[in-house]
Amino acid sequence: MIPGIGPITATALAATVPDPSMFRSGREFAAWLGLTPKQNSTGGKDRLGRITKQGDSYLRHLLVIGARNVVRYPKARSRVGGGWIEALLERRRPMVVAIAVANKLARIIWAMMTTGEFYRPKLAA
Repeated sequence: MIPGIGPITATALAATVPDPSMFRSGREFAAWLGLTPKQNSTGGKDRLGRITKQGDSYLRHLLVIGARNVVRYPKARSRVGGGWIEALLERRRPMVVAIAVANKLARIIWAMMTTGEFYRPKLAA
């Protein structure tokens, strides 16, 4: 079971996503959900803005709620990528970190749906 993803989110994803293989990558799936930053790039300078919010708002809302719980509770945080989230929390606000975690969860979900594997949490070093 993926931390932050409960039965409501899982069934909503299963019902809404037509075929996960139609996306080339997890990033494309996250962009379809509206969890990637808008790009305003020119002249070789990459300027990333807010999330696009162009995807399915219900799925995005469920993923962000789950990600906020992952960010909030250290036990769930350690199962997704505790060191990465801790370092991000030192630099950014918790809601920005939650969006980044939601993006990561969407990529994990896409990988699981395309390969058919179960979630294996990272082992503590």
